[in-house]
Amino acid sequence: MFKSLRSASALAARASMAARAPTQQQKRFLNIHEYLSVDLLRKYGINAPRGEVAKTPQEAFEIAKRLGSDDLVIKAQVLAGGRGKGTFDNGFKGGVKTFSTPEEGQQLAEKMLGHKLVTKQTGAAGKPCNAVYICERKYARNEYYFAILMDRKAAGPVVVASSEGGVDIETVAKENPDAIVTMPVDIKVGLTKEQATELATRVGFSPVAIDSAADTFMNLYKLFVEKDATQVEINPLSEASDHQVLCMDAKLNFDDNADFRQKDVFALRDFTQEDSRETAAAKHHLNYIGLDGHIGCLVNGAGLAMATMDIIQLHGGKPANFLDVGGAATPETVKAAFEIITSDPQVTSAFVNIFGGIMRCDIIAEGIIAAAKELDLKIPLVVRLQGTKVDEAKKLIAESGLRIFANDDLDLAAQKVVKFSDIVNTAKEADISVTFN
Repeated sequence: MFKSLRSASALAARASMAARAPTQQQKRFLNIHEYLSVDLLRKYGINAPRGEVAKTPQEAFEIAKRLGSDDLVIKAQVLAGGRGKGTFDNGFKGGVKTFSTPEEGQQLAEKMLGHKLVTKQTGAAGKPCNAVYICERKYARNEYYFAILMDRKAAGPVVVASSEGGVDIETVAKENPDAIVTMPVDIKVGLTKEQATELATRVGFSPVAIDSAADTFMNLYKLFVEKDATQVEINPLSEASDHQVLCMDAKLNFDDNADFRQKDVFALRDFTQEDSRETAAAKHHLNYIGLDGHIGCLVNGAGLAMATMDIIQLHGGKPANFLDVGGAATPETVKAAFEIITSDPQVTSAFVNIFGGIMRCDIIAEGIIAAAKELDLKIPLVVRLQGTKVDEAKKLIAESGLRIFANDDLDLAAQKVVKFSDIVNTAKEADISVTFN
């Protein structure tokens, strides 16, 4: 029933990475805040420590008073891992703190709310903390790791569990793979009581808590399937001193392809935690990922986009983005793509590389011309077009009267856009204005 330890280690690492994806990685899932995840768990009959969300220091004071405990935790609600070791832009260290009085909770909330938290996963810019979650502090008899994720090799859901929770599962996978077990689940049958009981026994729940743990596993699996989750991760899943099974922290991800039937879940999306350019791109059905270079890229097809980024780097440049307009772009979406590219102040030149198959070159040309006119582009623009309707596209560009640098050779076009970027960057450093005629 259980996979090999090597598979367990690989799945465990993937489980953790999926919940903590870097900001520059393409995402196909929705990530929601911890307090929203806990609310969803409770709807499925899954136990979690009592807690509420606060969006002002006064609310934090009132919630702490209402919980009526002198052992509480306040957690910054930021969609990134490493919150406990993060630093706010005001110098305050730690996005997870314990406290004992409502006054303390209010003071801690004042230091967190309205500030950006920088962690190992947010990048130097950090992410805004607009809410804090205040909950009871529970002391665990034992801590475990539990996750469900979709696995391509197993062609379905796989449960990953470990007797060592509360720590990075990657570390466990590396240092003690024997502590990790995996269980493929037949999606047509679901996670059975027998499987859940065996899993609870294998990871080491005490005999009196096994039934409760098994019920928790089954409820988590039910949530996973019914809500179109790509991952449910509980770390740690605790057995308290009274043998109550509690989800102490939850990270839930949901498949973007299911947004049409999971309206309630996708309404929980916090756009303040996302790159505004990626949000704008999604509205126009563009595949966009912001990077840290200076050369904006507009390409059709993921493979050609990757090759374009590679050849830019080969000639000493750095791409500012990955942007695939796909095969169904219109002049309006091309214009939107340029708006997104030029909204990045780091972009000093732009490269359009289109191979027209499904996507016609003349449509791209119309979008380029409209964008150049309406946006009053100030940066040099290099265009390479090949394929369907390429002659018509070249004619449109030539008759536009705009200074667009066209080149049929990919290598030469890449060299040119890198040189333009270098010129503009050098001029910026010298505080000199440059125009391209």
